[in-house]
Amino acid sequence: MLSMQDLESRVGEEIGISPWVEVTQERIDLFAKAIDDPQWIHVDRERAKSSPYGTTIAHGFLTLSLLSKLAESTFAYSDRRMGVNYGLNRVRFTAPLPSGSRVRAHFKLLKFERIEGNGVQVTWSVTLEREGSDKPVMVAEWLGRHYY
Repeated sequence: MLSMQDLESRVGEEIGISPWVEVTQERIDLFAKAIDDPQWIHVDRERAKSSPYGTTIAHGFLTLSLLSKLAESTFAYSDRRMGVNYGLNRVRFTAPLPSGSRVRAHFKLLKFERIEGNGVQVTWSVTLEREGSDKPVMVAEWLGRHYY
């Protein structure tokens, strides 16, 4: 278990790698319904067979939204009361994410800054890896605020 204080000395290091998470067609369909984006490349299995990907692919924003789950399944903080998403500096969807794929995140700590209210702001470089692929599906610079 990490403490927020431990992170301060680890800027520049890869701090954690998440467990694998499967991105099922059911998850993609539920996301499409939730955001009202039923584009065929995401939800029409038959039509997607003739696409350049040969199958349906996850929405970029679904891929991005997995960061919270991946971080929570990777890190446990002994001294944190609360954490909030503070935003993103940079996001790139560098490769498609076919349905049925498994992904995991690599978290590298870029910055650790003290903020008001007994808290810290951390900036992570996150690379989302797809099992069996040499190219990541997403790279992002993600900011979080944590209070202890």
